[in-house]
Amino acid sequence: MEQNRIERAPTLGARLQKCADFVREGKKLADIGTDHGYVPVCLLQSGKIPFAVAVDVHKGPLESAMNNASRCGVADKMHFVCGDGLHGVLPDEAEDIVIAGMGGETIQAILSAAPWTADGSHLLLLQPMTKVEYLRKWLVDNGYAFTEERLVWDKDHLYPVFAVRGGTQPPLTAAQQYGGVLLDGDPLYGAYLDERIGKLQKAVEGLQKSSVVESAVKVKELTELCRILKEKRDAL
Repeated sequence: MEQNRIERAPTLGARLQKCADFVREGKKLADIGTDHGYVPVCLLQSGKIPFAVAVDVHKGPLESAMNNASRCGVADKMHFVCGDGLHGVLPDEAEDIVIAGMGGETIQAILSAAPWTADGSHLLLLQPMTKVEYLRKWLVDNGYAFTEERLVWDKDHLYPVFAVRGGTQPPLTAAQQYGGVLLDGDPLYGAYLDERIGKLQKAVEGLQKSSVVESAVKVKELTELCRILKEKRDAL
């Protein structure tokens, strides 16, 4: 009887590939919100990691991940969990944790519900789609420290990807919250600063049309932040 042919793992898009690049060789992985399971399947088939937990809150995507793992010959190296966030994942099942393609507030909620992620022995690889400045501040204020941060273009959008682990570092400045913590030297940093400055300027314009007294204070804060980020952009 002819054996089933093992398929080659799919090619990752730029955003997910950047997350996969951050995963350390030889470490057990948990991929939260795995969708089709492409990140763990690719990493397992390449031999970069020995084991992965794939988690998704929806049964449909998780079944797709299971099918992809089976077709690519790595299902025996995976544990599949239908659940919300890190519920159902044991601390010793994963050393690296990818949480990608979610809003910053959703990522914050997932980590808040799993305080063991701040124990210093887990590396968190985070790729927020929104509320990036909110997530950066929350992480540092809640016992995580940045170890790396990079940018990636994907489908005409610029995304930050950062690595953090349990630890302490000084509170972030407003410029770090909005403009990045460890992005100096990244080839896309100039484009990212341009994007962030543009969004701040639009926010200032909107506030200037408001009659609320507190708006004047916020305008002053954001204008100063724009000035700092422009100086950083000009220095590149």
